[in-house]
Amino acid sequence: MAKTLIEIKQGLEGHIGKRLKLKANGGRRKTIERCGVLAETYPSVFIVELDQDENAFERVSYSYADVLTETVELSFQDDRTTAMVME
Repeated sequence: MAKTLIEIKQGLEGHIGKRLKLKANGGRRKTIERCGVLAETYPSVFIVELDQDENAFERVSYSYADVLTETVELSFQDDRTTAMVME
């Protein structure tokens, strides 16, 4: 697992345009799972464009701190085996 926000950002920049599965803590023991494409990275946040047939809205953004604190888990689906972004 990456130890700094910069390492997380650099790791995500190499995966722009790739499909991913997003697992986020929704609070009160709820876990939200969504699929989409990593669209863009910014200095503080990254944007995921969600699959339209499954979700009511088209884009979500999360901070790199969410990944660092494991509030959000990302797994990219391009390879035969699902790879975690922080491995």
